[in-house]
Amino acid sequence: MSTVISRRRFITFVAAAAGLPLLLKAGSAQAKPVRWEGTALGAPASIQLYHADEALARAAIAAGLEELKRLEAVFSVYRADSAISALNREGALENAPDDFIVMLTRALLLAKISDGVYDPTIQPVWQTYFRHFTSNNPDPAGPLPRDLAAALALVNWRAVEVDANNKRISFARPGMGLTLNSGAQGYITDRVADVLRAHGFDRMLVDMGEPRAISAKPDGSAWRVGIADPSDPNRAVATLEVVDQCVSTSGGYGTLFDSAGAFTHLIDTRTGRTAPAMMGVSVVADSGIIADGLSTAMLMAPVGRRHAILKAAGGQKAIYVTPAGVVSTVEA
Repeated sequence: MSTVISRRRFITFVAAAAGLPLLLKAGSAQAKPVRWEGTALGAPASIQLYHADEALARAAIAAGLEELKRLEAVFSVYRADSAISALNREGALENAPDDFIVMLTRALLLAKISDGVYDPTIQPVWQTYFRHFTSNNPDPAGPLPRDLAAALALVNWRAVEVDANNKRISFARPGMGLTLNSGAQGYITDRVADVLRAHGFDRMLVDMGEPRAISAKPDGSAWRVGIADPSDPNRAVATLEVVDQCVSTSGGYGTLFDSAGAFTHLIDTRTGRTAPAMMGVSVVADSGIIADGLSTAMLMAPVGRRHAILKAAGGQKAIYVTPAGVVSTVEA
């Protein structure tokens, strides 16, 4: 077995390196940064709060992590006991969680807006690549064309049936599969941020796979998010200042199936081929549920459709980074 299934983040947070103070004043008390780092749906995750009482901040973060745990039980395709895994296994899900229905409804809307360029039913194709490259001595040329064709025949967002009133989700065809990895991270970011706000925090940077800035920092400055060069993660090719915004990044480099980087986790729903490893796009929007998923759609969309998709889906801007590190922007 010679496989590289890796998850890498090419988005960085610019703070102390830019000369910003680590201790900031909030009213009469000294607000200190309190940070948590871990994973969410298999990707790096973090929370950054400011408060004079670290214990209170830690308690709020603990509550946020309980929300993360709850939602991973809904959306994680890596857990056999999750709601989405049950749907993929059985072809139907009764008593679907409200969060699942909300997120899936958004995903299907994005599929409609993008004419299927983004399609959450791409999972059978992803599984075909995964099975191929985790087999013994996989052909470096990738899966057989007939295997990809059979998997592509199961990809059709219109064949997902959502009955919100009866809380039922089902597939119209056997063998279909769903993934919300491109979308759920942003949704979870929103929900964790809601929990932290309910605990009295109104200035924070929450990143459950996609970073969302709530308000400004205690000193009034914006949060700074650096978009890294895919070929050199230590170098930021662009820096965004964000306040009450989420930044979602998609790129082939996020998960590589092979050590050469010829096959990535982002798949063209029309051809079954994967996106280039060193191409990326970051979408800025008001919330995680809007930004996430949309970044994948924007990466895979034809150039002539980018502006229309971005605007219709509620995004504000999309920043593209080419393998050569060239940056271009599409505004809504």
